[in-house]
This record gives sequence, structure tokens and C-alpha cells, in this order.
Amino acid sequence: MLPLLGLLYAVALIDRTNLGIARIAGMEVDLRLDIGERYSIASMIYFIPYTLLQIPGNLVLRRLGARNFMTICVVGWGASQLGMAFVPTWGYLMCGGANVDSQAGFFPSLVFIITTWYQRYEVQQRLAIFYLSSIIITSFSSIFAYGLTFLRGKGGLAGWAWIFLIEGLITIVLGILAYLYVPDFPDKSKFLTEEERKMILGRVQQDRGDSLPDKATARKVWLHLRDPIVWAHSIMFMATGVPAYAVGFFVTIILSGMGYSTSEALLLTAPPGLVAGISCYCFARLADRTRKRAVWLATQNVITIVGLAIAAYAKPHPVRYFGLFLTNMGATGCVPGVLAYSANNITSHSKRAVQTGLIIGMGGVAGIVATTAFRQKDFPRYVTGMWVAIALQLTMLFLLAVVSYVYARRNRLRREGKVGPLEGQEDFFYTI
Repeated sequence: MLPLLGLLYAVALIDRTNLGIARIAGMEVDLRLDIGERYSIASMIYFIPYTLLQIPGNLVLRRLGARNFMTICVVGWGASQLGMAFVPTWGYLMCGGANVDSQAGFFPSLVFIITTWYQRYEVQQRLAIFYLSSIIITSFSSIFAYGLTFLRGKGGLAGWAWIFLIEGLITIVLGILAYLYVPDFPDKSKFLTEEERKMILGRVQQDRGDSLPDKATARKVWLHLRDPIVWAHSIMFMATGVPAYAVGFFVTIILSGMGYSTSEALLLTAPPGLVAGISCYCFARLADRTRKRAVWLATQNVITIVGLAIAAYAKPHPVRYFGLFLTNMGATGCVPGVLAYSANNITSHSKRAVQTGLIIGMGGVAGIVATTAFRQKDFPRYVTGMWVAIALQLTMLFLLAVVSYVYARRNRLRREGKVGPLEGQEDFFYTI
């Protein structure tokens, strides 16, 4: 289940960040993306529908079924990617980016499904494996894209157009495979025997008391959206998403600004992603083994801050490149970390759907912030964007402290008998 979902998400990440690779492969000249903030606008426009449609996507997920929902998402954005190979101007490029809103709801649905299969202290490693497989595949996407640029002139298409065409076709094929093999929720999956289903649901019920779904009503959705802790987790995810998206959209551009050629910049994009994947899994394993979340998130926050500062201000290019390694390591590890911290402290399917959707939606806000804070006029060091990302990491550290205090206080009141447990959740305590 995890490698398959990781592969699908890897394709989503690749298609989402292809713009930066295509830009240095000739699209900037052909579509005049060097004028004003055209590249930032074209990158940002995708995130508006992506942000708005996250919660609705999660709410219809169970109604449509995971297989149908994911197939619609994957084939839809694959078709949009394919169409972007034929855009004649940057205006059409923006329309293509907005049409990739088929990705909206895809990532939270993956997270939602994974968290319903495992106990709380198994979740972060599983999310990390899922995310790790996508990061490793994505790390090599720049090398694959570099190979595709050698098709320039074939069929009258530029090299950057072939990137969108081939990868769009691959996405559509994977969408068809998703229909055949993607797993559903454990209470609905057809590949389980009844004995296996009973075992899986029993483990989850014993751990947190929400193995079976509750009905998502408008009143419940509104109640969950009024919870400040839900918003705190969402802002934390937004904070860690900014450097993650900045690396995804701008790493090849930053490397080209260091004086590397197009081929060198594309090849040098891969190593930071590979190291980040290893770091991500190691921190996830530590978090699950120690049953702690906040302390390891804070550690990775500090790594991100150090990396951003080095990338912004270091003089030697190899040192700045090392800063990109640290930034990628910290930000990548925080993504499954925040998702696990949030998922560990939810005890109903309706809240899980709302909170996961809102968190990933705020990840879309992170994409808007990253693509607008890293401005063309700040090239090649993007100091303003780096400081925006640093400020958000400091905000996340503050929110981590507040949320951890709230959870610790709730646990203390439970132990003192001043607050009673919900029915079926007598053994549930908040993870910190």
C-alpha cells in the first residue's frame, strides 16, 4: 500500500514542480517568464483552487470511494500536464496551472487513508515511508527531465514541452493503474479477509477508539473548524511547507544562479532530496520509538533555519549548496512529522477528514507564500524569501510550544480525574 501511494504522490510532486525545471530548460525564453513576476504568478495560480478544495475533497472521499476519487484526481491532472506542452503564451500556462486543481484533495485523502490503517505510534514511520518513496523518486525527476530536453525539435516541440508531454502521459497511465490497485479504508477494502479486517479494526479501536467512521454532518464540520488546535496544526504545516515548496520550485533556479550550467543545475538537484529522504525516515523512526513528536519537530525546525541562513548569506557556492541540503532535510522531515502529530491526537473520522483537509489546504497557502516571496528581483539569493521562511519556522516553534502545553495539561487533568474520557476512549492520552 505505502509504495504505491508514495509513487502516486511522487508523480503529483513531480508534476507540481515541473515548472521550475522547464523554466531553465528554455521555457523562460519562449514564454518570456523573465518579465516582471510572471514565473511567480504562474507558479502561484495553481495553489488557489488547490487550497479551497481540500476539505470538500476529503468529505466526498468516503462517498465516492478511494479508488474512484484517486483515479479522477490522477487522470485529471495528468491531462492538464499534457496540455501544458502546447501552451503558446504565459497566459495559457497559468490556465494550465489552475486546471491542475485535480490534485486538490489528493494528498489529504492519502494521509487520511494511511492514518486509518495504523495505530498512533506506527503512523509517522508509515507516513515517512510513503513520503520518502515520493521524495526519492522526485529527486531523480530533474535528471529524467534533463533527458527529455534532448527531444527538442521532435514533433515541432521545444525541449521543455516534451517534459510536460511525456510526464503527463505517464501520469494518465498511473491513474488507470490506481483504479486497479489503490486500497480503500480498512472497513471497505476488498483484498482483506473478514478475519484480517477484524484484526486491523480491533487494533485501531483499542488504540484510539475510532476504527469505524462517524457520520460527517454540517454541524460536526463547523464544530471541528472552530477548534483552535486544528488551526494551530494547520499553520504549523503551512510554516514547514514554505521552505519545502521553495526548494521544489526554486532549487534548480538557485543553482543556476550560482553559475552552474543547465545540465549541472538539474543534476545537482537530486542529492539534497536523497539525503533529505534518509533524514526524514530516521527522525520518523525516532519519533515512533520514543513516542514523542514535538521535540523532533523542533529539532528539524532548527535544522531548516540554519540551512536557510546559510543558503542566503554564505559566500562560497559549495557552502550555499550545503545550506540547501540542510533546508531540504529539515523541511522534508517536518511534513510527515506535523501530519503524524495531528493524526495522533484525533479520535473521529469526521474530525480526521476536516483536520487533514485543512492542514493540506494550508500547505496550499504555503505554496502561494513561497512562489510570491521568492521574487524575480531577488534572484539569485532570494534573501527576502529566505527570511519569510525563517520567520515562519520561528512561528512554528512557538505554536509547537503552545500545542504541547495544551496537550500536556489535558493529560494531567485526565490523570487527576478532573476530566473524564469519551466513551470507548478510556485509554486515550494525547501525544506530545
